[in-house]
Amino acid sequence: MCGIAGLMTTGGAPDAAVLDRLDAAQLHRGPDGIGRHVAGDTALLQQRLAIIDLSTGDQPFVRGNGLALVGNGEIYNYRELKRDLAGWPFVSQSDCEVPLPLYERAGLGFQDPLRGMYALALADRAGGRLVLARDRFGIKPLYVAETPHGLVFASEPQAIIATGLVAPALRPESVQELLQLQFQLGRETIFAGIRRLLPGEQVVVQGGRVTASRRLPALEPGPDFRTEAEALAAFDAAFADSIDVHRRSDVPYGMFLSGGIDSAAVLAMMARQMDRPVEAFTAYFPGTGAADEREQAKAVAAATGARHHEVSFDEADFLALLPRVAAAMDDAAADYAALPTFKLAGAAREAGIKVALSGEGGDELFAGYSRYRRLLRPRLFGGRAMRAKGPFDALPGLLRDGGDGWRRRFEATADQVRPLAGKDRLRQAQATDMADWLPNDLLVKLDRCLMAHGVEGRTPMLDPAVAAVAWRLPADLKIRARLGKYLLRRWVERHVPAARPFARKQGFTVPVDHWIGKHGARLADLLSRDPGIAAIAEPGAVARLFRDGERDHGTARWRLLFFALWYRRHMLGQRPDGDIFDCLAERP
Repeated sequence: MCGIAGLMTTGGAPDAAVLDRLDAAQLHRGPDGIGRHVAGDTALLQQRLAIIDLSTGDQPFVRGNGLALVGNGEIYNYRELKRDLAGWPFVSQSDCEVPLPLYERAGLGFQDPLRGMYALALADRAGGRLVLARDRFGIKPLYVAETPHGLVFASEPQAIIATGLVAPALRPESVQELLQLQFQLGRETIFAGIRRLLPGEQVVVQGGRVTASRRLPALEPGPDFRTEAEALAAFDAAFADSIDVHRRSDVPYGMFLSGGIDSAAVLAMMARQMDRPVEAFTAYFPGTGAADEREQAKAVAAATGARHHEVSFDEADFLALLPRVAAAMDDAAADYAALPTFKLAGAAREAGIKVALSGEGGDELFAGYSRYRRLLRPRLFGGRAMRAKGPFDALPGLLRDGGDGWRRRFEATADQVRPLAGKDRLRQAQATDMADWLPNDLLVKLDRCLMAHGVEGRTPMLDPAVAAVAWRLPADLKIRARLGKYLLRRWVERHVPAARPFARKQGFTVPVDHWIGKHGARLADLLSRDPGIAAIAEPGAVARLFRDGERDHGTARWRLLFFALWYRRHMLGQRPDGDIFDCLAERP
């Protein structure tokens, strides 16, 4: 887990001052060292967070034939691949060195056998090209911008902006998506001119310009399982293998434990494979009406022999940490779960943990969301399409761009992935979430909040072997008796019954509107004068929204507050010093 960056010019050597700015902007991602390789028109940079091969794993990896590589993330099957590459003169024990011999053997097909989470940049001087690649699920980020000087890439958009080659400018369509959907669709980011590589995408750059691209699928079709027993056995084998490779690390690791079954499953399998207690971290919200997951998490921890850490997140944390969270989330996703995730990451690092496993991906793969069940119901019984409404639909006149373009763009992206699932409406919905919601919200949140503290996040549910099993589940092994994740619940029931997998649970909420409501009048005054709010909304209408405190509009209030703080950091360059009120009161 690291930061990577670099550029390929349209001619001439890269500017050393630009490279310095790229490095400096991502030092938080790599507190254990930096590396740089410049050859001809191409530069590769890495900011290292050392996880595997602490002594000889420094990057870039450079070969005498003009090949060089930097990588962010982990190649989990590196040991198996090294056995297949017997005779290659490896210079390290690092997992990220493996793509170099694979490139020599298979050219642009080097990515095909990789199992892991990664973003890679491979310079081929003899071939005159730079190859960028991202893992199939989009767990690790990678961004590019084509400028008059050439193509620049980085693990975070704010690093590209720090070069001075791209000015910070809003893309209006992405702002609308952020406010209505909570995240942004497709390859475009909220920054005009900066694009994401899509999950599984590989691009070829020549002469500082993208000349070719291809994309590896995350989900492969296969025959449905015929029986529940067959599916359970296949899942158990795939999940055991996934947890085994996700535990490969030369530094201490733990996991984030909620009251849900995804993280309970991860903990149960970790405990099965380990001969020492798992370090498990759970967030809770004292003094609010939010569901308290501690008792459930504590029961699961006790049943598996884990060492349980409870981390409180209260109003004071909300006021103090939100500016820092908004600063970390440069690829903007207004997900309030980023708040406890940010504090959990800090607590894990303080406890000496450098790698944290989580249950991200379980809802998408095993159909846990209520929106899937609503989609399958007849309209007469409450059925409706996914993301059919946004929180600002009920607030006409508040946003400057109050149209429904975001909805059309969502449907267009959904149409692109539906062929993966044929006529199966449930799989179509899952594939849609896997293409956008998962990489552009949940995984951005995990990456930024953990990397801000020098912690690597790992997601064993998002493994090709696990996904292959999940994608073969017929609908009745995913949704049954108005509950999603049926097969996963059955596995948890068998292996950690303390998780009470078939008990009805409250959804996970962070009580942001409760805290916002306590300061509504003060926030109304500050936001009515805020430059970010003025850029996207009618300040008077926003002030009334915060003063009124109507419960139905809590999501809109939260997203506007997040955006105002995000705008100050990423558009105006304001540092996130002080609490919410200090930051909003600062004159731009």
